[in-house]
Amino acid sequence: MFSIEHEFDSTVVTLVDEGASHLQEDVIVNSFEECITVEQYDPRTDSMQRITLSITQMRDLAAAIQLPEGVYTRKK
Repeated sequence: MFSIEHEFDSTVVTLVDEGASHLQEDVIVNSFEECITVEQYDPRTDSMQRITLSITQMRDLAAAIQLPEGVYTRKK
């Protein structure tokens, strides 16, 4: 399950893990004009962990999901 919300300066996508066992904490993706942040609560440290990706890195990640093993460059 996931939700999409449009905020003043970003679009927020929340991914909720559903299943029988070994569920992970929700993943929150914030899409800003200049970057993408991915956040997830870590119960071991009782803190939110954040990764910041450039728009180019996010486009590369989206393209990589569909590709086999290898090294690639995207054409602009």
